[in-house]
Amino acid sequence: MSAEVSVQQPASRPRARLFLMMLLQLFIWGAWFPLIFGYLPTLGFSPIEQSWILNAFPVAAIAGLFFSNQFADRNFAAERFLSFSHLVGGLSMFGLTMTTDFWPFLILMWVHCLFYVPTISITNSIAFAHMKDPASEFGPIRMGGTLGWILAAWPFAFILVDWAAVRAAEPDGLIELIGTALGSGLTGDALRAATPWTFRVAGFTSLALALYALFLPHTPARKTVSESMDKLAWLEAAKLLRHPFILMLWIVTLADSFVHNAFFNWAAVFFASEAVGIPGNWIMPVMSIGQVAEIVTMIVLGTVLKKLGWRVTMMV
Repeated sequence: MSAEVSVQQPASRPRARLFLMMLLQLFIWGAWFPLIFGYLPTLGFSPIEQSWILNAFPVAAIAGLFFSNQFADRNFAAERFLSFSHLVGGLSMFGLTMTTDFWPFLILMWVHCLFYVPTISITNSIAFAHMKDPASEFGPIRMGGTLGWILAAWPFAFILVDWAAVRAAEPDGLIELIGTALGSGLTGDALRAATPWTFRVAGFTSLALALYALFLPHTPARKTVSESMDKLAWLEAAKLLRHPFILMLWIVTLADSFVHNAFFNWAAVFFASEAVGIPGNWIMPVMSIGQVAEIVTMIVLGTVLKKLGWRVTMMV
């Protein structure tokens, strides 16, 4: 009977649930990350203090590479680790809305990042564990993450609004109300005071994913390691750099991360400056436009990889 079940199991792949998992996963990051670079200076934090806060994410990524990812993958069911991590990460996000002092802010941001960053790879592990044909299925499923990042930006077109000015304008009808709201973005101190809403939205979504993760397909811990593999996962991964095409992929990814970080470091500040003058409620939606091209890429990635292969695809 068990053999029959194992044969039938691949027939029904939970693509929709995995897609929603990816959407919520990237929605969290996309909700708070774009505006934090312009928010920290308004709290009076020095450049050194800002760097301590902003380095929480990359340091958490390094820590995940050497410890937390492997620890979670080999000791816990992936969906349960995902749930617990987002519970802690979500609560820390809500904590960030309650303080403007450096040390509490720093600690809460580090707690969030140390628990959130490993979940990026955990969601990938869950997805790959329940795909029959990863080459063709992962692209559309991973597209949920990109869509989540975009969707995270658009609620703020209405959240970061000067509603007092909207009421004073006395718009006639729903359409005029929406138009007036979209054209009444917050600025200055009012925008700074409303920016913690980015953490509230991220925190709420994180708690929602913590609950949703309990209903994801069971992905047991991988306790056994092949004798041919190193017990340290990061060391086993590092050995792959001996292959030229893997090394090239690593270099391209490294260069892309420079561009990614440079864009988010300055984009929100630049868009809000007098030189550009984008209203506060439109900064995140404008920044999300870049992800539209990524959606197109995710849609065709599986097909392109199957026809052209990794090497030609990277060259293109």
